[in-house]
Amino acid sequence: MTSPHASDAAPFGRVLTAMITPFTSDGQVDLDAAQKVATHLVDQGNDGLVVSGTTGESPTTTGEEDARLLSAVLEAVGDRATVVAGVGTNDTRHSVELAQSARKAGAHGLLIVTPYYNKPPQAGIVMHVNQVAQAGEDVPVMLYDIPGRTALQIAESTYAELVKNPLVLAVKDAVGDLERGAFLMQETGIRFYSGDDAANLGWLAYGASGIVSVVGHVAGAAYADMVRAVDAGDLSTARAVNTRLLPLVRAIMTHTQGVIMAKAAMQLLGVIEHRTVRAPLPEATEAEVALVRDALVATGHLS
Repeated sequence: MTSPHASDAAPFGRVLTAMITPFTSDGQVDLDAAQKVATHLVDQGNDGLVVSGTTGESPTTTGEEDARLLSAVLEAVGDRATVVAGVGTNDTRHSVELAQSARKAGAHGLLIVTPYYNKPPQAGIVMHVNQVAQAGEDVPVMLYDIPGRTALQIAESTYAELVKNPLVLAVKDAVGDLERGAFLMQETGIRFYSGDDAANLGWLAYGASGIVSVVGHVAGAAYADMVRAVDAGDLSTARAVNTRLLPLVRAIMTHTQGVIMAKAAMQLLGVIEHRTVRAPLPEATEAEVALVRDALVATGHLS
């Protein structure tokens, strides 16, 4: 299944949101709500979605739930947006199974995070990625480099090795080293996607293909404006968008886990009924909901 927004410069689209997984009040995956969220996000300017990523609470969902969720999202928006399936775990065999399932469902891409907790050597990262990519057969791969969660960073030499695999096209970067990223883009040809909303403008200015956002649950249209402004060389407009979104970025991304606040935002906007998360994450408190509400009002997303 081919992504409607794939290009050499941006193989997964430009503005992707790492989508929440809606749950019912008793913690079951709500597929109807997931389709509603996916449709809302694409209608609001996102040209891509990542399902079953960290913001999708993938550590607490089963492979069977992931498959049903992916199929539901593809059914809802697969003809209008790139749909990337999170298949990375710290168990290569399990990741292989998830990649096979995602390919069967029709995913446009696979997101493979560096294995967490076990902290393999760099040779282990290469082995892991290549085995999972092979399981996905012809589905392109976006790496996910987030040492703050995995305690492991992909080395520059490892990037040079990984891009030998023609399926490895891009990385979602949450390292945040702009100079290093610019060097890797130049030296290896890998495409970068910002994986930290606070750094979106910086990454785009340095030549990133796009963003994979949590704040995009609310600000997809604004981020699309930012991308267009950077493309046009209109840095003044891009900075103005970034400045306008600062209260929202701070509210969603700096007080607790982004998924907790993103679900509160989606509930405030009437997109989801419940802001339920799965343990060990706690549901947003009333004080946290108030923070999100204030930011939505301040940025013109809620009256």
